[in-house]
Amino acid sequence: MPRPVVALALVGALLCAGALLFVRFAHWAGANPVAAVLLALLAVPVLYALFRAMPRTRELRRAARAGMAQADREFTETTQADEAFVPSPVARAQEPADFAPATARDGLTAVLPDPAPDFAALDPDGFEAAVASLCERDGCREVEVVGGAGDLGADVLATAPDGRRVVVQCKQYGPAHKVGSQDLQRFGGTCWSVHGAQLAVVVTTSQFTAPAEDYAAECGIRCVDGTSLAAWAEGSGPAPWGPANVPTPAPPAPGP
Repeated sequence: MPRPVVALALVGALLCAGALLFVRFAHWAGANPVAAVLLALLAVPVLYALFRAMPRTRELRRAARAGMAQADREFTETTQADEAFVPSPVARAQEPADFAPATARDGLTAVLPDPAPDFAALDPDGFEAAVASLCERDGCREVEVVGGAGDLGADVLATAPDGRRVVVQCKQYGPAHKVGSQDLQRFGGTCWSVHGAQLAVVVTTSQFTAPAEDYAAECGIRCVDGTSLAAWAEGSGPAPWGPANVPTPAPPAPGP
């Protein structure tokens, strides 16, 4: 059934239910005027408090997208400035022989020394720990696994190399179980307002449905499916926050 039809049906049902409740309340209020007045006086501040507490979803989305766009611009400018800097010959001569300046391989991460794990074979706790290890490997600081009961959608918290607060949700699903838009909506309702994310990421061993990808694009959530996760782990694909800093081999020491 098309979504507009379902939405209209729900709105009609809510209106009918509200009309019936109003009629019942009117009959009750006619028989109990004093109680009705007291109830109305109590309901006014409650309704006002609820109205003030309602989340401003559009404002949160705009702020999240603006914050991530600004952080991306600052990160790009910093990277370009680092690449443009060339130390003088005197400074290079004063460096120790084993000094290796950190440079960024565009779009690539550091390769794991051991084979990448089989993420689908891990238990849920092991999967979250493996994603946290990838974050720490590729330059994140203050990496913390917080998944479990009452986590409000956050499984891994970290600080990206460029300083952004990263909030990751891990979805270890089978190939036939895709991450849907409801999963993204639940995460989107907490990652910005509750966890203060500046970069929100959903990592899965499966895939995302088209509506989920549309919602993620609208809200600024980055999606990492099973293929992208394997590439990230193997070093052939980017981390969610961009390229990692990879040391270059140290130049050979000058001969006598």
